[in-house]
Amino acid sequence: MTDQTKDRAGEKHAAPRRFRVLVPATSANVGVGYDCLGLALDLTASFTFEVSDQLLIDGCQERFRGEDNLVWTSYLDTCRELYQRPHELHITIDSPVPLSGGLGSSSTCVVAGVVAAQVLHAGGFDADAALDFATRIEGHPDNVAPALMGGLVSSFVDEGRTRSLRFDIAPNLTFVAIAPPYEVRTAEARKVMPKEVSVQTAVWQMGHCVAVVDALRRGDAELLSAAAKDRLHEPYRATLIPDYEPIRRTALAAGSAAFLISGSGSTMLAITDGRKAADRVAASVTNMVENHVDGLWVRVLAANSRGTEVEAL
Repeated sequence: MTDQTKDRAGEKHAAPRRFRVLVPATSANVGVGYDCLGLALDLTASFTFEVSDQLLIDGCQERFRGEDNLVWTSYLDTCRELYQRPHELHITIDSPVPLSGGLGSSSTCVVAGVVAAQVLHAGGFDADAALDFATRIEGHPDNVAPALMGGLVSSFVDEGRTRSLRFDIAPNLTFVAIAPPYEVRTAEARKVMPKEVSVQTAVWQMGHCVAVVDALRRGDAELLSAAAKDRLHEPYRATLIPDYEPIRRTALAAGSAAFLISGSGSTMLAITDGRKAADRVAASVTNMVENHVDGLWVRVLAANSRGTEVEAL
């Protein structure tokens, strides 16, 4: 027996019993866009869902295979918002996104669970509705918005509704994601933030944030280099990443136009003009002799323009 759902025209059709949700990794803040900017990267987590007789979760570490799994709890939360009775599911996770923090590993799980509930109970994937659901679960839109929409996204929440503006990222810009073998907890990263900032700092951030958006949209590496200089959170959060300063110096010396803390860390992001420069930065960081970091995870990535996708199986 198959479940019946309604599409947007109100016509009933059979919901799929097995499908895959593809969600890109993301980098929040983009330096000067604290809690409002985020971009999607071409590093994709895959979540396969199948209606089952009992909850089964595989493809992830044993500690994540219980009923507190974030994919599962996000699915349940969305079912409640949709006033739908949830299914038992077999969830298979295949994610290359590192758990050290900073590339939206938790947001990929939230988005996957939300979209699964839509596909099974609401007639299909609706990105606008998914954004509101995911923002309520995650608490902020800076990762879930680009995960859903792709590209560069600026978001804010107004009276419970998430509003997002999406921009394409110029194809010449390439990203080097650099994750050390330790994590920075978001709660700790927020604790080191100042509780108040000066008007001067606020003005600095606003001007530089607009310039960063324009530089990413137009592929202007020179403008990006000048604009991507945060004063609001990175000077404080950098103290939580022991290897931040030597990696930053190495990446900039190798040709990076900008060097950012990705999200709250510990992942860092170098942005270059072109693939050759990105490969040079990746090699330089990986092969540092002085201040060498064992277990450093380094990937050269393009921007992801597609956002979340659903595949029938």
